[in-house]
Amino acid sequence: MTRFQANLLLLLAGAMWGMGFVAQSTAMDAIGPFLFIGLRFGIACLSMLPFAIWETRRSTAALPQRDRRNFVIIGLLLFAGMASQQVGLLTTTVTNSGFLTGLYVVIVPFLAVLLFRQWPHGVVWPAALCALTGIWLLSGAGSVALRPGDWLTILCALFWALQVIMIGRSASHTGRPVTLSVTQFGVTAIVALAIAAMIEPITPAAIGKALPEILYAGIFSGGIAFTLQVIGQRYTTAPQAAIFLSTEAVFAAAFGAIFLGERLPPLGLAGCGLIFTAILAVEIIPAMRTRSDRTA
Repeated sequence: MTRFQANLLLLLAGAMWGMGFVAQSTAMDAIGPFLFIGLRFGIACLSMLPFAIWETRRSTAALPQRDRRNFVIIGLLLFAGMASQQVGLLTTTVTNSGFLTGLYVVIVPFLAVLLFRQWPHGVVWPAALCALTGIWLLSGAGSVALRPGDWLTILCALFWALQVIMIGRSASHTGRPVTLSVTQFGVTAIVALAIAAMIEPITPAAIGKALPEILYAGIFSGGIAFTLQVIGQRYTTAPQAAIFLSTEAVFAAAFGAIFLGERLPPLGLAGCGLIFTAILAVEIIPAMRTRSDRTA
């Protein structure tokens, strides 16, 4: 798979996650955040499990214990990111949450350098800032008051950044992208359902009311989108992946306009333009330099 094809997969994952915001916003009217997370990723795990079994049977070597441990760690990071974001939404606005979650775009290259001395292409730094500015404009360019929910959402961005980096370091050499996805889904579902059973009301009627949203979030923005993320990150860098995945904010705005009647103000449209500018820069500039080096 080429880097261009991998980035297209990440773009598609961002689109599915963007639609997931619509499902999430309506599902929370019926059930609690941990129950939603648990059911969503339980369905995601079951929907992708047959493909993981097929992938395992095709593999010629057993998965090393170190990689199994890393897969579980990625699952815990996924749960931590989802949980802090969902609980944070109880005490912060959607605008603040959208902007602060987008901080992972900038956090990823910094953590890659601090933790692994992995220096990205120079264009990633201005592109990351460009994408972050775009998300800020898309959220309304308002002031961010740091309430408890805001701090939880900043913590969420840190967990997302760590998850993106860990996937980038695990997916490329194991050759088990679907197995990784199913593992992280299973870990997230088990932990979330255990917490939901202790602190949230669970009734069949409430689950039935939110079932369409749960199914979409589980199968598409859960199982398929996260698996596309893992596959795509085998062929691109973590900083570039973070920028492509950040397009979920653009798609969320678009689907919100289509399904919820929301409309983007001029600042929001400008934000979309900046995010896509960052995407084009990350895709085109390294490719141009590679071709220039080959012809030199």
